[in-house]
Amino acid sequence: MSRWKAAGIHLGISLIIAILIGSMIYFVWYPPPYFTVAGGSTLILLIMGVDVVIGPCLTLAVFRTGKRGLKFDLGVIAILQFVAFCYGLSVITAARPVFLVAEMDRFVPVSAYQLEDADLAKASRPEFSTRSWTGPRLVGAVLPKGDTSDLTISALAGKDIDKLPKYYVPYNEAVAALLAHAHPISALKEKAPQLSAEIDRLIAQSEAPATELVYVPLEGRVDSYTMVLSKRTGQPLGVLAFDPW
Repeated sequence: MSRWKAAGIHLGISLIIAILIGSMIYFVWYPPPYFTVAGGSTLILLIMGVDVVIGPCLTLAVFRTGKRGLKFDLGVIAILQFVAFCYGLSVITAARPVFLVAEMDRFVPVSAYQLEDADLAKASRPEFSTRSWTGPRLVGAVLPKGDTSDLTISALAGKDIDKLPKYYVPYNEAVAALLAHAHPISALKEKAPQLSAEIDRLIAQSEAPATELVYVPLEGRVDSYTMVLSKRTGQPLGVLAFDPW
């Protein structure tokens, strides 16, 4: 067998694994639009780079029929690739969005690694005490009434209210405050005329008049985006790649 054929077989196996994992990332862990918002598109390049490129290239470099120690070399490559792949996958699963928190005037996606087990154990409801594996759960976060010293201490430690499940509430309990800070979709059209076609598409899909659509900021992993909502129900309708701040 030539080294090119060996590298080709390795590449084929790597591609199959990458496609399977990529599908899991895109459709389950980072369902649209969070594939972009939460940085899944960047992280998946890590898998592709490690699993699809590095392994087959190393096989191409060391493979030679009849070479002494070839099995050992290939075994080392397989182990290195497996370790690197597991590391990349652990990074991706740790960064997966597990909650989408409506926080007063914005949405904040929260990743698995941003929540501590001790804080999850104090969740206000059982359904808020675990990290989702099937995309983010839509919740609200409401400031406590009365003594806020605990929240102040947490904030000083770098934990905002969206990272503290004990302040989570069902989304419908946070909708009123969110809508009170929302802006009409017509204002977005004036601010970002280049988005007119996408906004019109969302209006058409909502089957509601434009006056029934509003928007709030959505904080992303790197950039901010725009979340369009139904003014009547408060339900998210779509995300636009525009920083509304």
